[in-house]
Amino acid sequence: MTIGWNAIAIDPQDGVAVALRDLSPGDEVIVRVGGKVETLTARAAVALGHKIARRAHAAGEPVTKYGARIALAIKAFAAGDHVHVHNIKSARARKESV
Repeated sequence: MTIGWNAIAIDPQDGVAVALRDLSPGDEVIVRVGGKVETLTARAAVALGHKIARRAHAAGEPVTKYGARIALAIKAFAAGDHVHVHNIKSARARKESV
C-alpha cells in the first residue's frame, strides 16, 4: 500500500511529527495531521521513527507530540530540523514536568 505522506502528527497543536521513513536533507515532507496534510522541507537527515519539527521552537519552549508535552527545547530549532537529544531535554525519561 502506498500512502501520500511520509510523516504524521496526531494533534494539530503538535510541534513535531514522526517520520514514517528515513528522510534526507531537502526532502519534501508531507505530514498527515488528522484528515489534513501539510508540507515542509527536511533541513537534516531524520531517521524512521524520529521527530521532525513542524514549526520553529525557541530555547526553553515546550515540545509537544501526540497532544502532550514531551520535552523542552534546549536550543532553538527551525521547521524541518531533526528533533532529538541534541536539541531537546526529554521530561519523560527523567520524570520531570514540562
